[in-house]
Amino acid sequence: MDSTASSLASLWDRVFGTQPDPDLWVVIATLVAALAVTVPHNVWRVARNAITIAHEGGHGLVALLTGRTLTGIRLHSDTSGLTVSRGKPHGIGMILTAAAGYTAPPLLGLGGAALLAAGHITLLLWLATALLVAMLVMIRNAYGALTVVLTGGVFLLVSWLAGPQVQAAFAYAVVWFLLVGGVRPAFELQAKRMRGGAGDSDADQLSRLTHVPAGLWLFLFHAVSLCSLIGGGRWLLQA
Repeated sequence: MDSTASSLASLWDRVFGTQPDPDLWVVIATLVAALAVTVPHNVWRVARNAITIAHEGGHGLVALLTGRTLTGIRLHSDTSGLTVSRGKPHGIGMILTAAAGYTAPPLLGLGGAALLAAGHITLLLWLATALLVAMLVMIRNAYGALTVVLTGGVFLLVSWLAGPQVQAAFAYAVVWFLLVGGVRPAFELQAKRMRGGAGDSDADQLSRLTHVPAGLWLFLFHAVSLCSLIGGGRWLLQA
């Protein structure tokens, strides 16, 4: 009994305790790494899968929080995705659900930066793993399940087996990637719309739901991602 209590206390301290901040050079190096997988087009085509997970996860989470019934999430090899929920086809729940996709990755990055600034490196890794496990339940295609399982497996291995320095470097790289990578999709959407494509994008769906021009919703996506990058970046660099 004492052994079990001691193990639980040790686990609690490990997860909810604080860890020392990494050296500044590690923070800078992980930022460079995030830029290296976000800026080059060929690398971004692969890395964007992680942003799609956050994007569709944002749709799904907000759908549940607003009382809609989440029926499934699909992730595709071209880095597109689809989240389907049931409920009223209009109203605040549908609006928030549609707005959650492009804003989810940068806001997750901002939340992650807040946790890292407070020294909760292990807690960040465990929360990310828990969210991925919860998302896996709602995945409805093989490619999506494989992507989420592989991503969750990496988080699980790092949080359980890696030392503090590796955990810190991995956590900072992930958060930087969400912050930096969360900026690019809105610009990609803007470019597609300028070419006359993406007629059923989240911004266009929001426009139909609210009668607010899609360009203003696109501006909101830009504002959220850029403000998250600036705010989260300041937290990470000052940690």
